[in-house]
Amino acid sequence: MNTSASSNNNRVYKVALASIVGSVIEQYDFLVTGIIAATVWGDVFFKLPALAAVAAAISVYGIGIIIRPVGAYIFGHIADRRGRKDAMVFALVLMGVSTLLIGLTPTYERIGLIAPVLLIVFRLLQGISFGAEFGTASTWVVEQAARSKHRAFWGAWVGFAIPIGLLLGFGSVILVKALMTPESFVAGGWRIFFFLGFLVAVVGILIRTRTEDSFVFAQHKAQQAILESPATQVWREMPGTVLRTSLVNAMFGGAFFLYFVFGTGYMKAVGFTGSSPEIIGLIAAAFMLAFMIVGSLLADVINRRVILLIAAIVFLIFAIPYFYLVNTGSIVLAALAEIIGFGFVFGFGYGAIPAFYTENFPTRYRASGASAAYQVAQVYGGGLIPIVAGQILRSYGIHEAYVYVGLLAMLYAVLAILAILATPETRNADLEGAAAR
Repeated sequence: MNTSASSNNNRVYKVALASIVGSVIEQYDFLVTGIIAATVWGDVFFKLPALAAVAAAISVYGIGIIIRPVGAYIFGHIADRRGRKDAMVFALVLMGVSTLLIGLTPTYERIGLIAPVLLIVFRLLQGISFGAEFGTASTWVVEQAARSKHRAFWGAWVGFAIPIGLLLGFGSVILVKALMTPESFVAGGWRIFFFLGFLVAVVGILIRTRTEDSFVFAQHKAQQAILESPATQVWREMPGTVLRTSLVNAMFGGAFFLYFVFGTGYMKAVGFTGSSPEIIGLIAAAFMLAFMIVGSLLADVINRRVILLIAAIVFLIFAIPYFYLVNTGSIVLAALAEIIGFGFVFGFGYGAIPAFYTENFPTRYRASGASAAYQVAQVYGGGLIPIVAGQILRSYGIHEAYVYVGLLAMLYAVLAILAILATPETRNADLEGAAAR
């Protein structure tokens, strides 16, 4: 390897590392919130019957997802005007503060209705910050790797944060639950995760502030080609691309909720006791990381669309069989269900996702476009599914609801397949040349 190539790889590595460190922190905060919402918040913040309380807690979790496009708009604008790095630092500050505030929110027993109101407000702030993360982080890394033959692999470092965050999230939940009684955990032990999330966010902020911006954006800025309102202009000029590619992430949002949030609560409802659901999730997260690495490497060798199609087809076929395996009550079969449904579908497909979104938009509003396309899917995908599923759960009960939730997920898989087929392949896209478009 010549000196120039080695230097370029080193610069890409530094940006990828800064991206993954901050993203892991945000994923940890947000994913732990998912676990706590499904298992604790119903008792702590809502004075409702059992299933109604769970449905309300899951709905609050969903509200935090639906607000993400607001964060995508705000921070995409910042990223396309000031730089990718600045937007990433500001987003992590907001995530850390909102996570701390969730951990400090008093219970319903102490302050009544103000408790769920505060929880909703802080979840909205957390969701806004998370709306900034994926599109801008992916843009930051993929642009820095613009001259590499392994763009999808480097971009996938942003995605690696998800299984790593899951491993840390599930692992920490298992550890804390092992050190205290269930009553103590519900009473206040769950708050530990949010305090830790705030502390490690500070570390992530320091790491990101010491990293350079992408050279593609630096070139773009030097050409004085910065737009006045990039987050608005991408909607005016490329609405079809935003909406079409958003359908792909709507499927992944559905997969995440189906197998992670709803799946964890479902396992507990059908008889899995103690930390079994979290241990199963931990196993699936480890496989997810492995599948994601393989998916990203194959996305560079083959192309992005084939990898995404494989993941979508498996999700379509496996959405309902997943629950049949969980219903057996066997930890081995439930783990197999999570490995296939969550580990493979999410992991393998996500290996291509960061490059897929970044490469579909030109430099002048790449962060805004990637963020909007990725996060708008949360309005009708990852955010809507928890709310609808919560109502289905209340109406049909845990043993019938899964069929309807599974059918809903299958609909998103079909839409994603159609969107992938309609989107041009971008593996050989010239990201530097795109700056002039």
